[in-house]
Amino acid sequence: MQTILICTVGGSHQPIINAIHSLMPDYVVFVCTDKDPATGRPGSISQINGKGHCIKAHPQDDKPSLPNIPVQAGLDESQFETLTTSADDLDQIYSDCNQAIDRLIADYPEAKLYADYTGGTKSMSAGLIMAALENPDIELQLVTGSRSDLIKVQDGAESSTPASIERIRLHRLTAPYRQSWQRYAYSEAEAGLKSIKTPSNTHLRAQLNRQRELSRAFAEWDNFNHAAALDILQRYAPRLPESMKPYIATVMRLTDKNDSKREAAKLYDLYLNARRRAHQGRYDDATARIYRLIEWSAQWLLWQHCQIKTDNIAVEQIPPEVPLSQNRDGQWQAGLFQAWQLVKYKTHGGAAKFIKEHENTLLNHIKIRNQSILAHGCSPINQTQWQPLQDFMQELFIPMMLKETQAVGIKLSDQLPDQYSELLFQ
Repeated sequence: MQTILICTVGGSHQPIINAIHSLMPDYVVFVCTDKDPATGRPGSISQINGKGHCIKAHPQDDKPSLPNIPVQAGLDESQFETLTTSADDLDQIYSDCNQAIDRLIADYPEAKLYADYTGGTKSMSAGLIMAALENPDIELQLVTGSRSDLIKVQDGAESSTPASIERIRLHRLTAPYRQSWQRYAYSEAEAGLKSIKTPSNTHLRAQLNRQRELSRAFAEWDNFNHAAALDILQRYAPRLPESMKPYIATVMRLTDKNDSKREAAKLYDLYLNARRRAHQGRYDDATARIYRLIEWSAQWLLWQHCQIKTDNIAVEQIPPEVPLSQNRDGQWQAGLFQAWQLVKYKTHGGAAKFIKEHENTLLNHIKIRNQSILAHGCSPINQTQWQPLQDFMQELFIPMMLKETQAVGIKLSDQLPDQYSELLFQ
């Protein structure tokens, strides 16, 4: 395997010579500065392409006594190149180093890349570090050794040392996917976290696996696969922060077929799912879920109060005020609006009062849904159309349902988490 070294070049040549001798790279990219635009003084590139004696053996020497760095390191012209950049413009340095790294990866796909940030200005070192952190396959290193002061490492004591950057790199690489939780984009977070190379450090490896698995748990939940979500959350239960533990109890109820409260809990779970779609700007998806929630709520109410199933209603259970039709098998059935008419005439609680007072409003919202591209129309629902429906649900419909479900001891659960921080797990 080929080895490539990209290193920053500053005032001292010896650390760079040591890095080359230690690594024995097949190819070297020297990141240098050209002439200073203000003073015209030569930049560090003179240490690479200077002729004859162009480097002082010691800073206090009167004149140069050493050849350029490639000659001292035993590199011929085919083994190195120079990259000139700014001395102090961090943005430019980062951009130049990033482009160089991308090109090297494209030109030498099988090579192992090392970045040494020992030389150069502070900004040059920072720019190379930032660029190297973007790619998990680049090994970052520096030349260091024993010190007698804070100015420089003692001559002869230098050695190349890998930089400890796994924690920094992991934090940078996972940041976009932790932020995905703010949009409830758990599937996006899971996919992105899977693409990150697993760290060698045991603690960091566990940290990444936990982020992946909890993203997968809530992605499954978001896709109504509650059993898979429960399985993952139970495995991590001992390490979950207190803020996440209530979700286990909620999803256990959603998966327990013997729990009499399960169906009511699913109604609220569907409502929260719709809110997450709206948060993402997916108003057609949100509206489709609300339509199903309104229909399902009527079905639940009719069964709770009258033991009526809307897919097969006994003739004697049909009031004369509610016209219904039969399917091809002769069964009397009720769609959404007919189901709410049955609630109005067959029940006597808060739901019956609600539909009597808000029947026209509900009908108007249903008409908007029917015009959706996911229903019978050709146009998408926008935020302006969604907002009145959301207000109706939040201010009228859900409070009514909360009163109806008090009898079975169900309340609205918390929304799924929109924040992920490893600090919660410390």
